[in-house]
Amino acid sequence: MFGLSLSTAKRSFDSLSEQEILGLAISSEEDDARIYLAYADQLRATAPQSAKVFEDMAEVEHTHRNMLIEMHRERFGERIPLIRREHVRGFYDRKPDWLRKNQTLDQIRTEAELMEQGAYRFYMAAAQRTSDAGIRKLLGDLALAEQGHEEIAGMLGEKHVTEEAKTEEDEGARRQFILTYVQPGLAGLMDGSVSTLAPIFAAAFATGDTWSTFLIGLSASVGAGISMGFTEAAHDDGKLSGRGSPIKRGLASGIMTALGGLGHALPYLIPHFWTATITAAIVVFFELWAIAFIQNRYMETPFWRAAMQVVLGGSLVLAAGVLIGQG
Repeated sequence: MFGLSLSTAKRSFDSLSEQEILGLAISSEEDDARIYLAYADQLRATAPQSAKVFEDMAEVEHTHRNMLIEMHRERFGERIPLIRREHVRGFYDRKPDWLRKNQTLDQIRTEAELMEQGAYRFYMAAAQRTSDAGIRKLLGDLALAEQGHEEIAGMLGEKHVTEEAKTEEDEGARRQFILTYVQPGLAGLMDGSVSTLAPIFAAAFATGDTWSTFLIGLSASVGAGISMGFTEAAHDDGKLSGRGSPIKRGLASGIMTALGGLGHALPYLIPHFWTATITAAIVVFFELWAIAFIQNRYMETPFWRAAMQVVLGGSLVLAAGVLIGQG
């Protein structure tokens, strides 16, 4: 019953009066201006040129809001109806605040472009569906205004964000991504993959029991993941180093550590010993080469140096586990 009442509470766009359409347009302009200012605040420290673009776009939204308020005052008086886009079925949506946080610069730019395009398409479609001449004209004017917003956004981008500034901002975002996610995740993957090789394969050859080996591998992987995650989160709060949120880094490190160990522990769910062991060895081969690739791709480590460090080191640990298990 409650879900039904929420669904039926929304009105169709065709049922709105001209005054309500103006009220809806005013509240939408206010929301978009607030979103652009939030983007500006988010980008000011890392991408100041792009932040200026969004400040100017918010100013444009405020200008159109004031124009709509004046139109409402002339035609309907001072009382603007309280109606927002979430009150109307089919109206273009905006993401809530918690989904807009921590977006990359490219994601923010794309979202702003979609905001303007979505508003334009909605007003044009709504204008075509109505037979009332006054509403049709009003919707058409709003559509043209939104199209103008998109053109202004392009001009503002050319004005404030040079190609050099955009390259610097993109490089800064990439560097932050590496420091917050790639570096701790790679350290965790290396630790989880290499450090669990010896105990897992030693247990396999010592017991010959795949289920016991899996349990040992599972406990070693989960334990190592928890340990690495807490260590990464606790040793650096990111304020001075600029490495970002300790929680994000801890999660990246802990999850990748656990996955690194589970990769060659899961094959021991196969009941046949040699099938499980050969499968685990194949998984280890791909794990080690994947680590070397990530080091080369993101950490700019020469590929063959990364291969020697990781693949050779991992192979030695694997051999040590097998020898210990057979002894």
